[in-house]
Amino acid sequence: MPSIYQLKPRFQALLRPSVQRLYERGVTANQVTLAAAAVSVLLGLLLVWRPEATALFLLVPLWMLLRMALNAVDGMLAREFGQQSTLGAYLNELCDIVADAALYLPFALLPGVSPSLVVLVVVLAVVSEYAGVMGPLVGASRRYDGPMGKSDRAFAFGVLGTGVGLGLLAASWVNGLLALILLLSLYTLYNRVRRGLLEARRTTP
Repeated sequence: MPSIYQLKPRFQALLRPSVQRLYERGVTANQVTLAAAAVSVLLGLLLVWRPEATALFLLVPLWMLLRMALNAVDGMLAREFGQQSTLGAYLNELCDIVADAALYLPFALLPGVSPSLVVLVVVLAVVSEYAGVMGPLVGASRRYDGPMGKSDRAFAFGVLGTGVGLGLLAASWVNGLLALILLLSLYTLYNRVRRGLLEARRTTP
């Protein structure tokens, strides 16, 4: 199934001039990665502090869009300007998981929203990303298969944040969308394991 991740090359092409300027100013990929994670955690803490101020959830889609750009920027700085490192590989995966959890868990504090559903979505997000990272361990590539990869989850929670912030989504609708995200995350996990195994078999002599 298609994933928003497939749009990444076009997105990167739009960002390339800005990435060049950041490099010329001495900005590193790891600095961008850490900054994006730090802002995500701070926004998550703000939402936990004031969950009753639902208008603050409008910050989620705005930050998700900017964060997606920063995620592309750090990868381009690393690959195109010789900044790839073992530390950077760890930060890229771990910071994304921390940032996602910080931004998604505050939805569990909304009145009428099922905390269990939110927690299950976060747990399954971690597990599916771990399945993707395990690709190289079995002789496959890092798997980014959808339909609910990192970019897709960011879009989905951006929609939820917009609906909650504008008062357009009742709690029952939020729960329904969370259940859908959960089901698609399960299918994503299945896809990543299955396709990783198929790829590993093709590359094994």
